[in-house]
Amino acid sequence: MLFRQLFDRESSTYTYILADEETREAVIIDPVRDQLDRDLQILEELEVELAWVLETHIHADHVTSSGLLRDRLGARTAVSRRGGADCATMQVTHGDRITFGRHEIEVRATPGHTSGCVTYVAHDVGKAFTGDALLIRGCGRTDFQEGDSETLYDSVHGQIFSLPDRFELYPAHDYKGRTVTTVAEEKRFNPRLGGGRTKAEFVEIMENLNLSYPKKIDVAVPANRQCGLLGQDAEGGTSGGDWAPVVRGPDGVPELAPDWVARHKDEVRLVDVRRQDEWEGELGHVDGAELVTLDVLEEHLGAWDPEAPVVVYCKSGGRSGKAAKLLEGKGFQRVASMAGGMVRWNDESRPISRAPASGQGAPGAAGCG
Repeated sequence: MLFRQLFDRESSTYTYILADEETREAVIIDPVRDQLDRDLQILEELEVELAWVLETHIHADHVTSSGLLRDRLGARTAVSRRGGADCATMQVTHGDRITFGRHEIEVRATPGHTSGCVTYVAHDVGKAFTGDALLIRGCGRTDFQEGDSETLYDSVHGQIFSLPDRFELYPAHDYKGRTVTTVAEEKRFNPRLGGGRTKAEFVEIMENLNLSYPKKIDVAVPANRQCGLLGQDAEGGTSGGDWAPVVRGPDGVPELAPDWVARHKDEVRLVDVRRQDEWEGELGHVDGAELVTLDVLEEHLGAWDPEAPVVVYCKSGGRSGKAAKLLEGKGFQRVASMAGGMVRWNDESRPISRAPASGQGAPGAAGCG
């Protein structure tokens, strides 16, 4: 079996691709909308045909690309019947089987983190994809989306720890750079669920986590119950869907991940709305961008094509969010703010330039508009 493990830095989400090496049929598990372009490229490069998009649960920390993958590639989508995503092709329940080529995946219901969590088990290769039910040396929280600590304890012990010790376990997230564990390891070393912990001890641990809510929960959960399709997708859309995997934050700002911007910066009008000293400063700027500070941005819009895609950015997203809304208010149809701005761009070790600006509103290397 062909197998790939992929990672989204912003949400620390793992996405998995499995494919039959003879028939070239594939499944993808827990895809992230911000990484749609990456995933499409990998599927094409591997020369596989996507048959299924599988969700381990309705995620609260990112928006899925399942609906877009279905619409673009003709794949079928699957999510737990208890997840509340009626848009899915198949509402899976415990014991269901999903086939691709010569391979088969068993669905095991593992509620507790949310009521609609499932674990996907590929018995023939000894792998299980546990979502948030069981993480490496941890587990998903149980304080929202019908979560329940006692239920999660029973799910893990009954449906995951009951697998052979040698089975490899692949979670939906990891925050410390770990990629895989095994049933034997988690039964022995998991500080919440392993080592002989009782259900009462586990419940007490979970009741005292005191975690803040995921910052994207108010956007992600409703979107994921629509297979990740946002309003602009359904409408044939303006700020999204038809040109880029745009996601709207809680404040309504259309955003694109730096990864997408890095790969498509020559195809859009890329605008830095910071001050000139920031453009030449420590964080630098993106090569090919043009400098148009936020305070004079509106003055330049009359000379720009409102049909052409525009991506704006600043230091961390505040000013570019305002710029994106201004552009939308002026009738620009394809607009996005680069999520996290130059801070995130630098954190991801992307190339920067500190060359002086050629003048307010002067086009960069892209030459758009």
